[in-house]
Amino acid sequence: MNIEGKNQVIEAIKNDKTINKIFVDKNFITRKDDVISLARKNQIKVEFLPKNILDKMSVTQHHQGYIAETVEFDYCSVEDILQNAKDKEHSPFVVLLDGIEDPHNLGAIIRTCECAGVDGIIIPKVRACQVNETVVRTSAGAISNMKIARVTNLKNAIDTLKDAGLWIYAAETGGELLYNQNLTGPIGVVVGSEGNGVKQSLKTYCDGIVTLPLYGSVNSLNASVATAVVIYEIVRQNLKK
Repeated sequence: MNIEGKNQVIEAIKNDKTINKIFVDKNFITRKDDVISLARKNQIKVEFLPKNILDKMSVTQHHQGYIAETVEFDYCSVEDILQNAKDKEHSPFVVLLDGIEDPHNLGAIIRTCECAGVDGIIIPKVRACQVNETVVRTSAGAISNMKIARVTNLKNAIDTLKDAGLWIYAAETGGELLYNQNLTGPIGVVVGSEGNGVKQSLKTYCDGIVTLPLYGSVNSLNASVATAVVIYEIVRQNLKK
C-alpha cells in the first residue's frame, strides 16, 4: 500500500510506519524539503522520479510529488484499543462501523475520530471498506495516529467492549434523541452503512439507540457527517463532567 501526499507522508514517518521507500518529484531535489529531511534523518531511502511517473503510480491523483511505499496497514486488536484508553487514563471511547463502503467516508470518519480523541475504530473484515490509499489520503494523515481493529464479528467485539465496562449505542433512527441521552463515561458507538444503517441484529445487541433530529425534507445525513455529530455530542457531554 502507498501513502500519497506531503502531509500524509510526513505523518507516516513521524509515527514510525514501516516505509520501504519514498518516491519524490525530481524537481524537488534542490530545494529544502521537510519530507526529504525527515526521510534521511530516519534512514529511509528516497528515490527521485519525473512527475509523469509519479502520476502513473498514483491511485488518488493527489500525490503532490510524494509517494511512500509502505507495508500493508497494521491493524490492531480490540484489546489494543482498550489498552490505549487505559494508557491515556481516561474512559474508553470507541467507534464501530457496520459496513461503511465508501473509502472517502471511512477516511473522513478516521479524521474526525482522531481529532475528537477517540481511542480506536473497529471495522468488519467483510462487506466493508478496508484501509487503502484513498482512505489514507482522505484522512489527511490522521490514520497514522488512529488505532483500527478489523474483526470477523462485530457482535463479538461488542461483547469484549461490554466486558470492559463500555455502554454501546447504535446511531440510528427510531431511538432516543441524541441530546437527551446520557453519553458520559466509557462508551462505544455503532454507525451503520451508507444505504442500510445499522443492521437490526446489531441494534438489538446494543444498550440503546441514539437518533439525530432531522427537520428538512431530506431524511438522512452522509455517514461521515452523522458520525461527526454524534462523536462531538459525546465530547461535549464529557467536557461538562
